[in-house]
Amino acid sequence: MSVSALSGWTSEQRHVVAASFLGWTLDAFDFFLLVFVLKDIAQEFNTEITDVTFAILLTLALRPVGAYLFGRAADRWGRRPTLMVDVLLYSIIEFASGFSPNLTVLLMLRAIFALRWRGVGVGASLTMESIPPHARGFVSGLLQSGYPTGYFLASIVYGLLFQYIGWRGMFMVGVIPALLVFYIRRRVPESPSWTPTTASSSTMAILKSHWRLGIYAVLLMTAFNFFSHGTQDLYPTFLQVQHGFPT
Repeated sequence: MSVSALSGWTSEQRHVVAASFLGWTLDAFDFFLLVFVLKDIAQEFNTEITDVTFAILLTLALRPVGAYLFGRAADRWGRRPTLMVDVLLYSIIEFASGFSPNLTVLLMLRAIFALRWRGVGVGASLTMESIPPHARGFVSGLLQSGYPTGYFLASIVYGLLFQYIGWRGMFMVGVIPALLVFYIRRRVPESPSWTPTTASSSTMAILKSHWRLGIYAVLLMTAFNFFSHGTQDLYPTFLQVQHGFPT
């Protein structure tokens, strides 16, 4: 890594990167809490594990809708307030999931969780528009590492606390990311590049101008998701059910 990528940063830029990294980390933390307790939810609701995994399907399938809604909100009202609303929403929905009386309610909450899930990507826009251009390559990799960090934290919570708090308590722990809102409000400035949406910056106008890049990005992320969510989301259940591993 070039040392120059870390040079010339202001205090505000460092806070932006920290907030965005924590946003990715805590978003992943909330998502992956579910994958550790699929078997336990199925047992309590007297259903099959495959029925519970439909919650994962909903979350992944509705991501594009959430990405569009929060992306447009960020273009209209700014990256900073949109990121704050997103973090607050996914924390509240995660907490509410712990009170689900049945599988149907849980699935509905996970669908709502999905609609704001990609909202945390606004943090990437905020970061890339705020940091020095020469640091964008390094920081983009740093932000991506927030996702496995969130999975790691979820596994620690599961290993240490599950036997005491159960699957409902796991979801209630997911309210902790809401504290990030206070940090963003106090320390993180708005993107210096942000201006309210105009007709020339509408979604269709951007897609028409960059449709080749858009298709490439979609195909690339599809491939990434095949070998990430295609395995990691069910691996804890694989170890529990097929191999009989304890917590």
